Amino acid sequence: MEPRLVGPGPYRATRLWNEIIELFRAGMPLRKHRCRFKSYERCFKASEAVDCLHELLGSNQNFGPEVTRDQTVKLLKKFLKNHVIEDIKGRWGKEDFEDDGHLYRFPPSSPLKSYPKKPSCGKEVIKFPDWNEPKAGPSQEHIPVKSVTMNSEMWYKRHSIAIGEVPACKLVFRRELTQTNIEEIWKSMTLSRLQKVLGLDSLDEVLDTKLVNSKHIVQNVYNVNKQGIVTLEDKSKELPHWILSAMKCLANWPSCSDLKQPTYSGFERDVFKTIVDYFGQMKEPLLTFHFFDIFVSVLGLLQKPSKAVEALQISCLLLPPENRKRLQLLVRMMARISLNQDLPPLSESMRTRTLIVQVFSRYILCSKDEIDLDELLAAKLVSFLMDNYQEILSVPSALKSSIEDHVLHLQRVQIKYAGADSDATLPTPSFCHQITTGEFEYQRTTGSQEPLAALLEEIVMNKEISVKDKKKKLKQFQKSYPEVYRVRFPSPETEAMLFPEKTKQKPPTLLWALKKPFQPFHRTRSFRM
Repeated sequence: MEPRLVGPGPYRATRLWNEIIELFRAGMPLRKHRCRFKSYERCFKASEAVDCLHELLGSNQNFGPEVTRDQTVKLLKKFLKNHVIEDIKGRWGKEDFEDDGHLYRFPPSSPLKSYPKKPSCGKEVIKFPDWNEPKAGPSQEHIPVKSVTMNSEMWYKRHSIAIGEVPACKLVFRRELTQTNIEEIWKSMTLSRLQKVLGLDSLDEVLDTKLVNSKHIVQNVYNVNKQGIVTLEDKSKELPHWILSAMKCLANWPSCSDLKQPTYSGFERDVFKTIVDYFGQMKEPLLTFHFFDIFVSVLGLLQKPSKAVEALQISCLLLPPENRKRLQLLVRMMARISLNQDLPPLSESMRTRTLIVQVFSRYILCSKDEIDLDELLAAKLVSFLMDNYQEILSVPSALKSSIEDHVLHLQRVQIKYAGADSDATLPTPSFCHQITTGEFEYQRTTGSQEPLAALLEEIVMNKEISVKDKKKKLKQFQKSYPEVYRVRFPSPETEAMLFPEKTKQKPPTLLWALKKPFQPFHRTRSFRM
């Protein structure tokens, strides 16, 4: 069985769990083993299972080569607890699996998980607020939207700009947007962009949009310092000064500006343990329980780094500002530590990068309910965060520009022509319904061709306008609606009949013009002398 990439979408953790189990059952060699003078068919040693699963995870693009042997042992413990494997006596349910010579086998029943049924968060497509709805209370002038019968004068006013004439008009301002309106615009457009980047038809199965706080998005975008770090309005939610000092010490090692120079060996490990203990006492991870599924879904895009970066940029905007700030500071410290060659090793048994990924992963991403692949998924995400933290934890400029432009468009003034649509009112919402092809053709003809033909005929029959103005209007109409014009005037002759040429009187002939010019004498006969 070939491994396949599990893309973004609902229940990605469950799909990965089933994928790994199928690969493990298909790839694990089974043979005869002896234990205490007894033979057991189709089984395997614990160490053989670790070797096989570790190789499968390392070569699988959903996890990658950064998976450690210790993480593989932890996953096999969960396999034993969930009856994916059992010992040779049929016992399972405990996480007492060790990397040793104990014998295990696969149970006959299928260990695959079924997909959980989540309560629906609403199947509606992400909608943008309608800012043209009138406010309650004193009415303000709004932009009327209504189809009206258009006569030749109104048509000429609307098309006169094209020929260089601007009729009388006035400026109409849209009603003022409140801060709540702007926040809702940010929420709607941010979620819409996230859905598009993930390539999903809906965010319902991976995110409860009701839990997204629009104020958090706006604060994360605009309340930042020169380094792009979020500034909190509530100072009580800031990290303690002593934790900030410890983080700065390891990030800038050996230059510790906030602490005195260490005087004993192992000082850096004590500082590291202090930071780990502080983040370990948090009640929920920095990416929060609510957003677990959306971040796991983003992991399906890691094969397309630019898409994954944009998806993580947008997803991190949804976080509470205090969580986003702590994530920015923590990941920046982790990235600097992993690249700092002057920092002594923080562990005797593993590399510094592997250590910090393994230690902090659960404090950054985990599920409220026990998910068997939490640690592997979190480690994958944290590794990608560390490698791209400067871009991921910054404000996405393209999204910010598009939303700001949209807000400005809603606030921009409009031009209203005097006398045009002056008595129109806002229409009530209407919905589409399916019609037959014949009805569509009839509506297309009667709904557009006939009114335009009537308008053209009105221009033709109007005797109150001068010939010059009539020609100008007809020329503009021909340019805008050539098909309708061609029906009325199929040939140049029919058009010429509309403007018959006047007969010109010939000037009186002068008398001298009637006289024949002087003709010299021509001899007709020749005489010989």
